[in-house]
Formats: sequence, C-alpha cells, structure tokens
Amino acid sequence: MMKKLLIAVCFLLLNNGMLSAQNKSGKMAQLIEEQFKFADQQYKVLAKNVPSDVMPKTYYEKTGKVETSDTKWWCSGFFPGTLLYIYEYTKDAEILKEAKARLAILEKEKHYTGNHDLGFMMYCSFGNAYRIFKDPSYKTTIDTAAESLSTRYHPEAKVIQSWNSSKKMAGPVIIDNMMNLELLSWVSDHGGDKKYKEIAITHANSTIKNHFRPDFSSYHVVDYDMKTGKVLQKITAQGAADSSAWSRGQAWGLYGYTMMYRFTKDKQYLKQAKNIAKFMLNDPNMPADMIPYWDYDAPGIPNTYRDASAGAVMASALLELAQYADKTERKQYLSAAETALKTLVSDTYRAKLGENGGFLLKHSVGSIPHNSEIDVPLTYADYYFLEALHRYKNWYL
Repeated sequence: MMKKLLIAVCFLLLNNGMLSAQNKSGKMAQLIEEQFKFADQQYKVLAKNVPSDVMPKTYYEKTGKVETSDTKWWCSGFFPGTLLYIYEYTKDAEILKEAKARLAILEKEKHYTGNHDLGFMMYCSFGNAYRIFKDPSYKTTIDTAAESLSTRYHPEAKVIQSWNSSKKMAGPVIIDNMMNLELLSWVSDHGGDKKYKEIAITHANSTIKNHFRPDFSSYHVVDYDMKTGKVLQKITAQGAADSSAWSRGQAWGLYGYTMMYRFTKDKQYLKQAKNIAKFMLNDPNMPADMIPYWDYDAPGIPNTYRDASAGAVMASALLELAQYADKTERKQYLSAAETALKTLVSDTYRAKLGENGGFLLKHSVGSIPHNSEIDVPLTYADYYFLEALHRYKNWYL
C-alpha cells in the first residue's frame, strides 16, 4: 500500500512539474508573439518618421521628432537588423520591403574604416539578411566589411583600435569592440581569410588581460601605445567614473565572450563570460527586475536612470550563455533573462502603439557624461530586445 502511495505521489509531482513547465512555455510563447506583432505595427510607424536616405537614432518627446543619422553612424545597422527579425517572425512583406530599402543605403559602408563598428553596422544587418535569405551578394558585403575592419588591427599591440588617436588618447580600445569580433569570426568560418578569426582571438585575449578588474567588471576604455602594446591609461568615456562599471559595457563584455566561446570552444572565454555574469547578477546595485542602472556605481542610486539597452543586451547574452552552462547555472541565467524580458514588455519600458516615435522601448541611456541620449529610446535597445525574444523562441520553447 505504501509503495503504491509513493508511486502516486511521484506521479503527481512529475505531472505538476510538467504542467508548470508547459504553462510557463505557453506564457512565454504568448508574450513573444504579442511583442513581434506589436513590433510589426510599431516599426511601420518608425519607418514613416524616418526619411528614406537616413537611419533612425532616437526620439525626443519634447520635440516630438525622431533624430536620424547617416549610414556611417555606428548604430546604422540596427534598424534594418530589427526589421529583419520582425519579418522573420511575421513574414510581413511590407516590413521586408522596408528592410531591403534600408540595406540598400547601408551597403556602401562595407568599405568604412573610420572606427571599429563594422560589426554593429554590417553584421547585425547583412549578417541577419544572409542568415535568412542566403543571398550571395549579402555574403560578399559581409566579407568586404571584415576586410575593412581588419585594417584597424595593430599586430604590435595585439588589438583592434576602436577610435582614432586624439589629444586625450593615443590608441583607445573600448569594451564594445568585443561585439565586432563576431563579424570577423563568422567570415573566417564561412570561407573567408583565416586571419580575421586570428585577429578576433588575439583581440579577445588582450581584452581579458587588460580590460578586467579582479571582480570581473571591466573598464570602458584602455588606451594603448599601438607600437609597443603598452597600456597607457584605463579610463571611461560613458561611465560614471574611470573606476566604475558602466552597465552597457558589462553587457557588451558578457555577450562578447559568450559569442567567442561559440566560435572557438575555448574554455577561457566561457569562464570569462560566466565570471562577468556573476559580477552583474550578484552586484548589490542590480535591481530585482534585472534592468540595470546606467552604471553599477552611478551616484544617486536608486534615484538615477536605468538603461533598457543594457538590460536587453544582457538578456540576449544570458540566453546564449545558458546553452553552455550546467543545470544550476542554466536555471539562474534563464531566470534573469526572463525577468529582464518581462520587465521590458511592461508598461514602464515598452511604448504604446504610435507613441515613442515608433521605437519599441523607452528609458535607455546613451552617454550621461556627454549629456547625450539620456532616458530615450535607442535603436540597439530594440534590436537586442527582439534578438533575445527570437533566441528564446528558437532555443527554449
């Protein structure tokens, strides 16, 4: 009798667990569907607000106008990339037409060598286009962009220079640069010159060595002597202080090392990503809703700005990191990512249809030290938000 009772209890617990998991999956599936349907309509509003020869940048409620940029701006790839994520989910022909029109004006930037941002510009856009359509012309564009980016590599210093030299910095390299290594690695792995991936690996190794503190937070900028590789200074451009942990920078690092592990299966990158995640998720200033303040050490916490873009990048990165983690870590990473996404779809962060200039998310921060793009929508917040939803759908439903 006791044996039958134990079997019945085990069956009920197992059944309840399965029902709970199914219920959770169903809710996330519904959430994702709702967000892509909303994005489909909202980005048609944004497209109408942006002239055909430029890209959206942000929106200021006071003026009621969308601020735009030329295609050389580092964010120029995010609008077409976001349109492609929307099309991939909805198959809306109007969205695809808009995406292709924006790709057409961006394509010429495959030759751009003015900074390190070719990955953001060309891989988030043409990388997604090639992944979806396998059009050889898109691959040619990506291959050319990788060659352009490689011209900023300095073999003596073993890094890709981010910005050009100035009176303040001789050879600045920013943590954001980790994101552009995806373009280089992908091209090498898909028939391109092997030197690109070698550059990516060398840069990633130099960044581990020089960008991170003992607690695995990162400096924003490391200034190098490009002839010798000597580190001249470690500072910030967009964070609260040279010694602080600028929140989007931590998310770039988390994403970058998770991605480098995908391409190399080098365990030092996986270890680095896990340590960065540990810093972020355990920081006492990380809010319970998983949308970071603009800097983990920002003055005035909790009465200061959050950064939805940092939360979106972090969520997308954690969803990939969970793929490479053990059961306990996987649960932690998924929980944090889910919490961030549920926060971002709340009325606090997600715009209503027709509002916010056509952008999806509110409350991102560009650069407080420069008094630029403070508490506004930003194209990369939208992009990584939809990328995270796309990843969740493909990997966890």
